[in-house]
Amino acid sequence: MAKPELLGKPFDISKWEVWEEYKKVKGNQGAPGVDGQTVEVFEEDLQGNLYKIWNRMSSGTYFPPPVLAVNIPKADGGVRTLGIPCVADRIAQTVVARHLEAKFEPIFHPHSYDHRPGRSALDAIEVCRKRCWKYDWVIDLDIRAFFDTVPRISS
Repeated sequence: MAKPELLGKPFDISKWEVWEEYKKVKGNQGAPGVDGQTVEVFEEDLQGNLYKIWNRMSSGTYFPPPVLAVNIPKADGGVRTLGIPCVADRIAQTVVARHLEAKFEPIFHPHSYDHRPGRSALDAIEVCRKRCWKYDWVIDLDIRAFFDTVPRISS
């Protein structure tokens, strides 16, 4: 049997990408996650922390830590649970998002506007306005609290 060749890291993630996504996360100034680490504390060993993220992601050994669950009160008296990842995981998520966007953006439906680069809610409203004059029918969907009611699979 032939000896397998070692060709380097199995995932093509550059250190530059991790650095670029770190700058975005820093700019957002999000709250600390379950580890309590702020961006400022993360920066105390910035080079080492970014290297760990890059090394684990590019080698396929990155596993996200738990997410801090915070309940946000709603106007109707209910709550919405918000998940806050730690700083390192937010960086990793934005690296993954960059890769997924590059792969899937070209195949999205051209009339999809949500969370798309170069598209906004105002763009969607403009298209709706034009279509209101062109068509005499409407589809109305109520998705309020949809994700609050989807059954979760527990492990």
